[in-house]
Amino acid sequence: MFKHKTGYEIVEPAHMLDLAHRNISCFNNFLHKPSIRDAFQSCVEHGAQRVVTSPFFLCPGRHWNQDIPSLSAEAAKEHPGMSYIVTAPLGLHELLVDVVNDRIKHCLKHVSGDADECSVCAGTGKCRLYNS
Repeated sequence: MFKHKTGYEIVEPAHMLDLAHRNISCFNNFLHKPSIRDAFQSCVEHGAQRVVTSPFFLCPGRHWNQDIPSLSAEAAKEHPGMSYIVTAPLGLHELLVDVVNDRIKHCLKHVSGDADECSVCAGTGKCRLYNS
């Protein structure tokens, strides 16, 4: 969806955790692939001249300050001359308030019977009013 809406030619998803270097079960390993290293490599193979790592986090923290820049730098070492940037996390952007408010409004319309379930909730039965 991001690639389609933005027009960027090369878009690769990645997970911060490179579980190949950690002692974690195979099931969890499947959930955390591709790694930043794998995605970086794929971007280069597809002809990228610059790699942009954009963390899908709501606020800055250790992962944004240390882990992701470190993993990106490690991946870049395999591609001398390649430039890269780690962007700010999502939560620092004022338009995120509009996204959150849009989701709230839609869910409230759904529970009042004025809108269908969104694609996230469709079929889950989770988008409903609960009583204590």
